[in-house]
Amino acid sequence: MAERLLDRYDAVLSDLDGVVYAGPHAIPGAPEILRTIASDGMPVVYVTNNASRSVASVAAHLTDLGVPTGSDGVVSSAQAGAELLARRLPAGTKVLVTGSEALAEVVADAGLVPVRTQSEEPGAVIQGFDPGLGWAQLAEASFTLADPAVLWVATNTDLSIPQARGLAPGNGTLVAAVAAATGRTPVVAGKPEAPIFRTAAERAGSTRPVVLGDRLDTDIRGGNAAGFATVAVLTGVDTLETILAACSAERPDHVVGTLEALFQPYPDVEVSASDRGHTARCGAACAETDGSRLRVEGDREDLDAWRAACGAWWAAHPDAEAPVTPELEWEAGA
Repeated sequence: MAERLLDRYDAVLSDLDGVVYAGPHAIPGAPEILRTIASDGMPVVYVTNNASRSVASVAAHLTDLGVPTGSDGVVSSAQAGAELLARRLPAGTKVLVTGSEALAEVVADAGLVPVRTQSEEPGAVIQGFDPGLGWAQLAEASFTLADPAVLWVATNTDLSIPQARGLAPGNGTLVAAVAAATGRTPVVAGKPEAPIFRTAAERAGSTRPVVLGDRLDTDIRGGNAAGFATVAVLTGVDTLETILAACSAERPDHVVGTLEALFQPYPDVEVSASDRGHTARCGAACAETDGSRLRVEGDREDLDAWRAACGAWWAAHPDAEAPVTPELEWEAGA
């Protein structure tokens, strides 16, 4: 029997929004797959940039969706942010919390004192997503950060979050508002930074984990930075087109349509170079590029064709610091 993709790894570090659920609703098939992985004995840890909810409430939500999970099975950017503050500040330091009560509770658990106004003289600001945040709270953070000695930590900088009705503004848009007002840049605790993934791997007792995510700029970039294998799942934000054009730091090791592919063999992508450029083959598909044009022979609906396209295009642009979009040509396969 051929090796399943999942058999290459000893733990799963999974994103939530866009992989397990979109808004309050489960992505079809995802709970069943994740439940099967856990029941087979492989550790699954959920890594979330959502700092608006406690890990207990996230675990309860997962359990309600059919994925039994305890608080120790969730690592949040709120936890990562509070741990970062605790490492840099004396115990008992006041921290302005621009975010949810759940974030304030995590700050308190880290031995710090959460406050809500500049007048309380905080020594740091931590900013995390809360759908109830308004101008007054962002202004309070800006007033506090006028003092350059005040440490500013953002739990994450996701520009958007997937919801049942589509994409909505994420914490990154609110962080950007404060950055524009103050001229400052925060220290980011969660994705796409590596520490949150390393914490999750330690939680799972893993030395060979695989990171599942729908976003290149957070899940895939962070998993790559941690040195872990990454899988881009096409049930959330990023698409085959954005994956193909991705910069080097955000290129996944594997691309799958749904989590069901974890139980299937993953095809090899064979890449070769010549004076004319680069060629890649995956299954029956073939892609060739001269570094500008990318010609793909295969079915546009076939993931193997896109995998071949990525293999050739990425080989031609190995050190891309920004997305590079090819002039793409499709030809029907033989």
